[in-house]
Amino acid sequence: MNDLAELKQYVVAHARAQNIPAAHHQGILDRIRTDEDGTPGSWVRELTLAGDRLAEEDDLLGAFQQYNLARFPYVDGEARRTALERCVTTFDRWRHSAPVPITPFTARLPDGEVRCWSTGLDSGTPRPLLVFLGGIVSIKEQWAPLLGQIAGLGMAGLVTELPGVGENTLPYDADSWTMLPRLLDAAGAPESTYVVALSFSGHLALRASLEDSRIKGVVGAGAPVRRFFTDAAWQRRVPRLTLDTLAHLTGSAPEKLSDHLAGWALDDDQLRAVTAQIGMVASRRDEIIPLEDWELLRRHVPSLRFLAHDDVHGSPRHLTETSLWTFLTLLRMRGEGGPARARLHEALRAERARLRAVADATPGRAPLAGSTA
Repeated sequence: MNDLAELKQYVVAHARAQNIPAAHHQGILDRIRTDEDGTPGSWVRELTLAGDRLAEEDDLLGAFQQYNLARFPYVDGEARRTALERCVTTFDRWRHSAPVPITPFTARLPDGEVRCWSTGLDSGTPRPLLVFLGGIVSIKEQWAPLLGQIAGLGMAGLVTELPGVGENTLPYDADSWTMLPRLLDAAGAPESTYVVALSFSGHLALRASLEDSRIKGVVGAGAPVRRFFTDAAWQRRVPRLTLDTLAHLTGSAPEKLSDHLAGWALDDDQLRAVTAQIGMVASRRDEIIPLEDWELLRRHVPSLRFLAHDDVHGSPRHLTETSLWTFLTLLRMRGEGGPARARLHEALRAERARLRAVADATPGRAPLAGSTA
């Protein structure tokens, strides 16, 4: 069983990322008393029932979002497995009403399958490709609605998952970075491919960019680079939910993770060898990824663009700013101007003005942190 307080703490950020109003999940979270597998009053039972009610009302978007919260952080029993299955099948129904065509794409590899949601892959019009990867606790259905925004940038889109997460059956290990080049091969990716990679998938994308010249740019947020993998003392401070999820994905015992992950660290030579353009969002009070990992990127990756928030992991107080900055950074990497870039720039300026007003009106709120954009 997961720690219930941690579940409630961390799932709120994922609810915000899906634009789920607090009123739609707070009452449910208040009713949850346990994380036993599917019992009355349990995490999975209450959130799955909420999804069922929305599905009966034909609110398919709301339903698959609730099922996603129910299977969080990973499948550890039949109740979460059922929630994941309902999330995927309900999303499959919802996609037919999405603002852009969304189609399934599966890369069948010798060591497993990588399932994706895509748009624009076979349009007949060559476009740069954007691959979107969530972290260790987020599945492709959570991020696939962003395919509409990706298409709005004039790009084809592919949204998928880290090895071991959701429906991705590949093993999660030190060689997992090879998933990305193999996925690009299967998708017939163009020479201009970009990756948005959240949290641990940022590490995977950085490593893959060293080996695959098709990857022209990576925009990440809260990516581990070195100290997270090598510092056992730091790992002992990391929330249990993160360590348990990593142990589940890697097949390691939580107490042995430090030894298991040590070889995943990126060294100075590798960082200096990065030729792809890199954008990175950092949280100055990150309880999972040490700031030293961000500083390594600043010191060794000359192309780095960065955005730093005074916030915890995932910067939940700055989700809108992060999203706008991410898509604007992608356009800058591509050298794209025009109306889309102007709209994003203006929206980012307005959001930063709103955040400054909130900070000014909130006693004790720290000033906003730095950025290169």
